[in-house]
Parts: sequence; C-alpha cells; structure tokens
Amino acid sequence: MKNIIIASTSTIHGGEYLEYLLPELSNHFKHCKTILFIPYARPSGITHEEYTAKASLAFAKINIAVKGIHEFENANSAIENAEGIFTGGGSTFVLVNELYKNKIMTVLGQTIKKGTPYLGTSAGSVICGLSMQNTNDMPIVYPPSFQTTGAIPFNINAHYLDPDTQSKHMGETRETRIKEFHAYNTIPVLGLREGSWLDVKGSKIVLKGNLSARLFRQNQVAEEIESETELSYIK
Repeated sequence: MKNIIIASTSTIHGGEYLEYLLPELSNHFKHCKTILFIPYARPSGITHEEYTAKASLAFAKINIAVKGIHEFENANSAIENAEGIFTGGGSTFVLVNELYKNKIMTVLGQTIKKGTPYLGTSAGSVICGLSMQNTNDMPIVYPPSFQTTGAIPFNINAHYLDPDTQSKHMGETRETRIKEFHAYNTIPVLGLREGSWLDVKGSKIVLKGNLSARLFRQNQVAEEIESETELSYIK
C-alpha cells in the first residue's frame, strides 16, 4: 500500500529545514530507524555529502538516522532495502537525469508503489507524478526522458504561485505556463502552494496543510481544492 508525503517545499518562510513537517514525518517514518536520502537534485553549491548532512540534522530531531544513496555501492539494492526514502529538492532536471543515469527511476517507482514510506519535497515531489514537465526549473541538463515514477496519476507543480495583481511584471504566470502544457498534453496538474502537501495512503490522496491547491485540467476552468479534500478522483 503506497505511503507517501508529497510536499511543495522543504522550508517555509521563517522556519528551519523540514521543521513544519516534522510532526507529520515522525508518524510517517515511525517504523524506520534509518531512511535513505537521495540528494541528486542538490541545490547549487553543495555536495551530496553536505546535502545529506543537512537532511540528517533535521531527522535527528525525530530520532531517525539518514544515509545518502551515494554512500552505497549498489543504488538499486539501497532503494529496495530501504526502511524509508526521502528525495530532496533542487533541480528537477538534474534529479531526473541522475535517476536515469544510475538506472534507478524504475526501481524507485516500484519501491514507492509497494509501500516503502516515501517523502518528496519540491523536485522530489515532482517525480511522484507521471512526468516532470510541470517543474519550474530551467533545463540545465538533458535527461533521457521526462517520464517519472508515476506514483500518483497526475503531475505536480511545486511552489505554485498565484498571479500578483499588484505586480508590473508582464511575463508568464504559473497558470499561463500550465495552460501552455495543456495545449499539448492531457495530464491533470495540481499546483501545490507552499506549506501544503499530499498524504497518499494506498489509493487515497488527501490534500494537507493550511492552504488550498489549484487543479488544472485540459480545456477546463482551474479549480480551487480545499485542504483535507480527497483527490483520488483526479486522473
């Protein structure tokens, strides 16, 4: 039975890394002594080791150890044998490229779907969808495919921002970009605002957090989804 937390972000304004999610994570990973961290999306300027150390500091607060996937000789076995898995944010293009380069996109998806507790934030959440095509990141590397784990039957736009009516910026909004995606694709897209997450248990998907989310479908008016709404109907 799938057991996933798909969070828009790792850090909300004024808080520390993963702080707002720790009560949820304490329960989510309650049977885990150690979790496997996938640091491949690493933010610019830090190493896999430094990123893993950052995750370790956060999880130490709930008495869970963290080990980076780069510390294992066999990444496939590390995923298959993990008590729990966390994929952090950064560049979705880099993350997806590394998952394919290391030949672990498929096994990661299979392991998540089998029920290993999984946490994704930002890029680590985008890869839970059918494809990475609704990331906000620049294509700084060229992954062999945009297809991701398909752990949920729609796509995620993390860090979703509403249009600022006071702004003089004339460029595209997130809503415009998603509509452009739907000119060529039928996959539904959920815009997750900061501080919101999806709680996935088996086939049940529930929006959590204090903010609503925004659902986009091809040729339909965007829909506001309130917190605590069950989203399994989205396909």
